[in-house]
Amino acid sequence: MAAVISRSEVRHGVATVFAVGSTVAVTTMEYEPGGVADLRAALERLLPAGLDYEHNRLNHDTNAHAHLRAALIGPSETIPVIDGRLALGTWQQLVLLDLDTRPRERTVHVTIVG
Repeated sequence: MAAVISRSEVRHGVATVFAVGSTVAVTTMEYEPGGVADLRAALERLLPAGLDYEHNRLNHDTNAHAHLRAALIGPSETIPVIDGRLALGTWQQLVLLDLDTRPRERTVHVTIVG
């Protein structure tokens, strides 16, 4: 993302990152093994993979939990750009979460306005 900001030549503004798809999400977090494990565990407690979801029954599918997790987290983040850099905290990182049960090709749009 830093390279995209640099190429834009925007010094002050906002950057929006949007992931296309109903089973993908974008968030910020401290991306380290413990934080990743904790997020996975929290999502499993909130929206377990093995429940009897209507989406799975109606569509003969197995990824309803992925759709719900993505809806809960959201598909985008908007972050201030200050002095040509994302204004993230010391340990805060922008993270793409592919929540589906099978591999997908993902598209991410980045818009920088300044």
